[in-house]
Amino acid sequence: MSVQLQKGDKKLLNAWAFYDWANSVYSLVIASAVFPIFYEQLFSRAKIEYIDFLGFTVKDTALMSFITAFAFLVVAFISPLLSGIADYSGNKKGFLKLFCYMGALACIGLYWFDLGSLYLSLSLYFFGLVGFWGSLVFYNSYLPDVAYPEQQDSISAKGYSMGYIGSVILLILNLAMIMGMMPEMLKIKGTDENPAHLKAMRISFVMVGVWWILFSQYTYYYLPKGNKNSNKVTRHVLLNGFKELRKVWDQLKQTTQLKRYLGAFFVYSMAVQTVMLVATYFGAKEIEWVSDDAKSMGLIGSILLIQLVAVAGAILTSKLSAKFGNIKTLIGINAVWAVICIAAFFVTLPMHFYITAGFVGLVMGGIQSLSRSTYSKMLPETQDTASFFSFYDVTEKIGIVIGMVLYGAIDQIFGSMRYSVIFLTLFFVIGIILLARVLKKH
Repeated sequence: MSVQLQKGDKKLLNAWAFYDWANSVYSLVIASAVFPIFYEQLFSRAKIEYIDFLGFTVKDTALMSFITAFAFLVVAFISPLLSGIADYSGNKKGFLKLFCYMGALACIGLYWFDLGSLYLSLSLYFFGLVGFWGSLVFYNSYLPDVAYPEQQDSISAKGYSMGYIGSVILLILNLAMIMGMMPEMLKIKGTDENPAHLKAMRISFVMVGVWWILFSQYTYYYLPKGNKNSNKVTRHVLLNGFKELRKVWDQLKQTTQLKRYLGAFFVYSMAVQTVMLVATYFGAKEIEWVSDDAKSMGLIGSILLIQLVAVAGAILTSKLSAKFGNIKTLIGINAVWAVICIAAFFVTLPMHFYITAGFVGLVMGGIQSLSRSTYSKMLPETQDTASFFSFYDVTEKIGIVIGMVLYGAIDQIFGSMRYSVIFLTLFFVIGIILLARVLKKH
């Protein structure tokens, strides 16, 4: 059951933005904070840094980079397939729900993540990642359907802000469990093989899945099903998404600015998403913590800092874009990212890591929300928004695949993630140059 509201309606806009509140707990707890610490501690407690995987000896952090890259490759392939079907059948909401539930259930399954069943465990992580990013394809494609161009910057920023706030609330609850601040109420008891703090981390994965499913229902109640098509999906439609991508590519050839913007987005997004996906692994491995407890507390604390600063960062970016324009603001943000990557190479102490995290938070939310709304405003007049946003998402995902493979390869070869981070600076510099070309009329 759902309620039909008019485009631009405040309640509809809030319902759309609320999905960020629902799903951002995945990107914070699973992708950024708790799971990377949990993963690192499993290996450190087992005194393992390299592991045999598919016949190769792989460094633990590099393995996660490669698994992540493979998941994004799958998302990049299925996105045009499914978004084309969604536009054809007029059922974007159905696909949004499918990926949401897949990702949420996989998160719940991470409760049983174990090195003794590594293939199954990594499969659960893989499906959680595919579910999260797959759902974003359809969530993003709703933006021009629910909001007018003049509303898109602000509502996009509001979505990210709501996501940061909601995910921080859950992370604080998780932190209270992990650090043993609520022992009487929760009565979490561990064993030598599965200590209480690791068990609390496993419970936090379950909480992510439940939160994601529960709060997404508000979004589903108000979002329209999709474009009102009466078409039925047949076997001839299966390749329709790729045909639609070809049409989008043909249209891009006629819109120079949009084509240039996508090129720039491809490059700098590759670096942004890679940094965000590996930041906690970097902190766990490369920073000199005094103890494991200090490491857990410090890493989660830095992630909380990033999230809180990111709320202000997203709002500030929205105001800067209104004053200076989207592209000039994006150029400035890319310059800050480049400096952050250079600084990260020299970071060794927790205090340095906290300072770096603060700057990451300032530009993290801003570059994501502004990139999404800039693309939305540049789109030509069309009802085929899912295919256009599929192209956007495919561009982003292929960039992430390249970024994560390069990052993992450098980590594997040099045995340190510092060289991988400094390498990412190059992509931000190229991104600045390509964004400058967008400002040119010809």
